[in-house]
Amino acid sequence: MINSKIIFSITVLLITPFVVENSFAQISSGGFGNSPFERDFGDVKFLDAYFGTLNQKIEVEPGDSNAPFTVVFANVGTQDITGIRGQLSLPYGLSGSDGPGSVILADSDSNSLAGDNFHLTFFVNLDENSQIQQYPATVKVDYSRLRESGVRTSFSDFTFKVTGDSLINVKALDPFLTSLKTNNVIIEISNDGSAPISSVDIVSGNTQTEMASTASSTTNMENVVILESNWDVGNIEPSSSRQLTATVYVPESLKGDTLRVPLSISYYNAHGDSHTVDKIVDFYIKGLIDLSVYGIRVIELSDTQMVVGEIINEGNEDALFGFVSLEPLGDSNIKEQTQYIDEIEIDAPVPFNIPIEFDGEPNYGEHEIKITVRYKDNVRDEIFLPYETTIFVEEPSNENETEDNTIMIIIPIVIVIAVAIFIMRRRKKEEIQNS
Repeated sequence: MINSKIIFSITVLLITPFVVENSFAQISSGGFGNSPFERDFGDVKFLDAYFGTLNQKIEVEPGDSNAPFTVVFANVGTQDITGIRGQLSLPYGLSGSDGPGSVILADSDSNSLAGDNFHLTFFVNLDENSQIQQYPATVKVDYSRLRESGVRTSFSDFTFKVTGDSLINVKALDPFLTSLKTNNVIIEISNDGSAPISSVDIVSGNTQTEMASTASSTTNMENVVILESNWDVGNIEPSSSRQLTATVYVPESLKGDTLRVPLSISYYNAHGDSHTVDKIVDFYIKGLIDLSVYGIRVIELSDTQMVVGEIINEGNEDALFGFVSLEPLGDSNIKEQTQYIDEIEIDAPVPFNIPIEFDGEPNYGEHEIKITVRYKDNVRDEIFLPYETTIFVEEPSNENETEDNTIMIIIPIVIVIAVAIFIMRRRKKEEIQNS
């Protein structure tokens, strides 16, 4: 009986290894080795790859040369590694900085402790004909474990992106502002590059505190009023633009000066990184020319009826090269005429008088007319000020004709009387001589 128990125990011990091995056969077929606790990990694990340095990603576009390309790894082994050296394989259109066909190599500056990250920075040329897209690549890393002879090698396949390069510019669609009035301003934000930018947010700096905090201020915004100060522009695709509007009031003191408006532009680039750039939009401040036409009426001067009136400039700058035009409206047959009045100074009424002439037979009574004042400002832009009104042209009286007729009658009578007196005196003189 005892012998039977011993024999059974020995048999179980002999069979157990085969049973256990068969029970783990499924795990072995899954690539995990002969034990559920066995893992075939390497020491180096790929983390990320991008154009730029370790602390700063950069945007690149076709044609860029000697662009830094960084590959980041993790030392997931249990030992420190040293002698790290990398070799990069890139697709067609991208090559090493030494030219096409050259080996792209990089060395790590230091050892990598177990559990820490390390990186390799290569330098790459992008062909002019390369595309802005995602590319595949392979990196080979050679390294050695500390306190171990020999070199180990790790291969990693990954993808990376040629992002394109964003280029932000700003400009005012109308670079002229007028002092002493509210100006509606349109500023264009353009992306002249080849990479999109997203979540564009713009802030204007126009407070006295902001200006005082700058050692050497490049702006003169202290007394300028901007009703809006923040704009959410959104996304701007390559070679496209967006516009923002602002309401700006400029004091009289800046007349003839250049106003510099600072803008802080925040956005996300093609890497998804947040960036902020500072731009300045320049405006030239013009003086205010505020003209009014008044006192339009018809008077008779030297037997000629004339349209007269006055122009007053209530702004802070003279209007140059002034002209006043008289134009008929509706059924009026008054001839169009223009009079030069030169400068229209501020706070000094300028009179004008234009003689009335008709195109065809005179038409007396009411006439609808338009008075147009044409002038130029100090940047030589031509401006037109129209003023429509109604005038009354009176028919000339017949007094002059009656006077002429009277004169024509009196003159012969005077002549007859003069002749009669002459004859009478002559006869009287003859009688005296005969006697």
